[in-house]
Amino acid sequence: MTTKRGLITDSFKVAKKSKKREKQEKSPTPTPSQQDAATAEEEMRKLKQFDLDWRFGPCTGISRLQRWERAKSHGLDPPEEIRELLLETPAYPEYSLR
Repeated sequence: MTTKRGLITDSFKVAKKSKKREKQEKSPTPTPSQQDAATAEEEMRKLKQFDLDWRFGPCTGISRLQRWERAKSHGLDPPEEIRELLLETPAYPEYSLR
């Protein structure tokens, strides 16, 4: 007399995923922290572009805001968005210094 032995998976209930849940998993919306990180990365990219642009003079020994103001006083027309970015984030040292 042999007993029929089943698979271990036969003792567990089969759980099926709903189609609504699968759609949500495929296209997650970015969380606010991810959006903030992406924004901060974009801002740093703009600041680095400003640092590397020699049209606005050398960047050694002065802050980014001082460099922007010096370029403006010499009529070199630096981007206004850089100044706005530097003024709205004064607490972050990575934004003010190169």
